[in-house]
Amino acid sequence: MFHSNEKAVRDLLFQGNFGLERETLRVTGDGFLAQTPNPFEGNPHIVRDFSEHQVEINTGIRHSPAEALAELAHHDKTVQTKLASMEPREYLWPFSNPPYIRSEADIPIAQYFGEEASKTAYREYLSDHYGRYKMTFSGIHFNYSFADELLEADFALSDYDNFRSYKDDLYLALAERCVAYGWIMSAITAASPLMDSSFVEQGKCGEDLYFGLGTVRCSELGYWNYFSPVLDYSTTAAYADSIQQYIDKGYIMYPSELYYPVRVKPRGAYNLDTIREGNLSHIELRMFDLNPTAPVGLREEDVHFAQLLLIWLASTPRQPFAKRDQIQAIQNFKNAAHYDLRTVKIITPTGETFTANQAALNVLDFMEDFYRNIDAPAEVFECLAFQRGKFTDAIHERYTHIVRHNYSDGFVVKGIKLAKQRQEEALAREDAF
Repeated sequence: MFHSNEKAVRDLLFQGNFGLERETLRVTGDGFLAQTPNPFEGNPHIVRDFSEHQVEINTGIRHSPAEALAELAHHDKTVQTKLASMEPREYLWPFSNPPYIRSEADIPIAQYFGEEASKTAYREYLSDHYGRYKMTFSGIHFNYSFADELLEADFALSDYDNFRSYKDDLYLALAERCVAYGWIMSAITAASPLMDSSFVEQGKCGEDLYFGLGTVRCSELGYWNYFSPVLDYSTTAAYADSIQQYIDKGYIMYPSELYYPVRVKPRGAYNLDTIREGNLSHIELRMFDLNPTAPVGLREEDVHFAQLLLIWLASTPRQPFAKRDQIQAIQNFKNAAHYDLRTVKIITPTGETFTANQAALNVLDFMEDFYRNIDAPAEVFECLAFQRGKFTDAIHERYTHIVRHNYSDGFVVKGIKLAKQRQEEALAREDAF
């Protein structure tokens, strides 16, 4: 854990690197998924996820939430400008849950050729294994690394004699802690309570569905494997081997198929060999919903809070995290995906049980105490107060409540209206990147 009480570390604690990956669906003006080929070939920052019409924007490494969002907005404008020029015109669907789907034929697998043909083959496997409907869920992945200067300052105060081992252990411990406490990010960024009926009944378009969930994609209905993985965070080799066991048993085909809300990543390619070798470089949080109340689907306060959560977790003692704790942690994520957090429970790593709403307030209390003890700047407490409002006044402050209130009684029709509004805003937006 960070020596955050030491000035040499404390002065560098907020220095880090931010990267964002945002998935969205291209749609037509009548609320159906676009059937045109990918129009962004050759742009390394604008790629495809599962399907031809699932646009993924990947930012570079930035040094603040504002910089990362400025780059996201820059690429978003590039996408929107292209879509506005197409005939017929296309739009970006602003929600994590999809619009109208007539059948799986509406979800064409992304096509790759030549040396990349294996990417299409992998998507065909996912289609067979999980179905294409689930692959239409879209969200945002948040990537974060601590600044090298911070890590070097903390390493100098540690008992380690090898910097690489120090860093690997720090990120492994952080990943473990994120699995224990990351459910709060699902609660904070939940913004997808509504679905169209065509998701559950083929071809039945136009009826709104509400399942009592704040985020469908993070719930039991969303992106999860058919088993509850238990991972070993003791060493990079043990971590890689614990994923390998599920490949060997035939539960998954590739590490990327492990639909887990937290990933720890090395430099370069993400595969078990690079993980096993160590040199871990960053952590990825994968539970952010697209936020339709924000112009590019994400608010700066939520990116800032994710950083604050990671700093706090890296600065607090590691706790025992047995197999049953890991299984409970995944259930906590699914419980935090509910709409009314007063009706579901969170069991903490210490074995205490609270409503999800109270558990979130407890975490915010812990974080406020920590940041008060290290004399954090005022903007830290402003961010924490903003997040607290989602649990003390959920009806007015939590995104999922706002979305349900504003987009019920015509989810897709109102969603297309918003998609058109967002495109016009993007075309008029000055580029700050």
